[in-house]
Amino acid sequence: MEIPVIDFSKLESEERSTAMALLHQACEKWGFFMIENHGIDSNLMDNVKQLVNQHYEANMKKRFYESELPMSLEKKGNITNTDWESTFFVWHRPTSNVYEIQGLSKDLCKAVDDYIDQLIKVAENLSELMCENLGLEKSYIKEAFSGSKGPCVGTKVAIYPQCPRPDLVKGLREHTDAGGIILLLQDEQVPGLEFFKDGHWLNIPPSKNNRLFVNIGDQIEILSNGMYKSIQHRVMAEKDGNRLSIATFYNPAGEAIISPATKLVYPSHLRFQDYLNLYSKIKFAEKGPRFESAKTLTNGH
Repeated sequence: MEIPVIDFSKLESEERSTAMALLHQACEKWGFFMIENHGIDSNLMDNVKQLVNQHYEANMKKRFYESELPMSLEKKGNITNTDWESTFFVWHRPTSNVYEIQGLSKDLCKAVDDYIDQLIKVAENLSELMCENLGLEKSYIKEAFSGSKGPCVGTKVAIYPQCPRPDLVKGLREHTDAGGIILLLQDEQVPGLEFFKDGHWLNIPPSKNNRLFVNIGDQIEILSNGMYKSIQHRVMAEKDGNRLSIATFYNPAGEAIISPATKLVYPSHLRFQDYLNLYSKIKFAEKGPRFESAKTLTNGH
């Protein structure tokens, strides 16, 4: 089962309609996909990954293996309420705290800042493409996500360290993401990410050639009235190698109120006789406009 891959270069060509249809299908049927030719500088992406790995080796690795979790794994056996991961979180928008995080080198801070500047453009582009496929104004998601200072953007940087007993603990337990659009820069060699698809867990392969892995969060499912899905996923602990995960969340602002886009909601609280009266007049017209007309009936027009 091949994961959908959206080639952004095709969105500027005669193949645009095919690429847009693939994106719609990926959001609707899968809830996750990969994107390539997204325009982010590959050298910058490589630099971010290299600097994060260096930071882990210098500042996080020793602390992790000396923490209670590895000791608990040896003593207690199977662990169900903890994740085998070493992480830190960076806020980018509306304000950044990257230079305030203790231990991060200036080179890493600058690389992350530069990467996020480019990544946010990709996230906004994706939001506009989703809106187009949903039949919404292209700025609908961005505006819905915006508080007084715009959408909220943050990054969870995680290393899933080598685990001596991957049969006893998860790297990250099963969950869906609470937010909007998640863009993942992940390891090129070590696997572990799995998504639940058609009744079984599907292994997400490491990303080659700096492809980005994208998944849908709960707020996009709500906004799209269930048309686009957030999907349960997890990270398996691995015995061989550390897995790198740099997941950036393009989320609503804390004060943003998210609800299904009115255009995507079916008519509700409508007397069947009133619908029949409308139906008799426009029976042979398309169903979509008929539903739109039915919505106005529920509003008393």
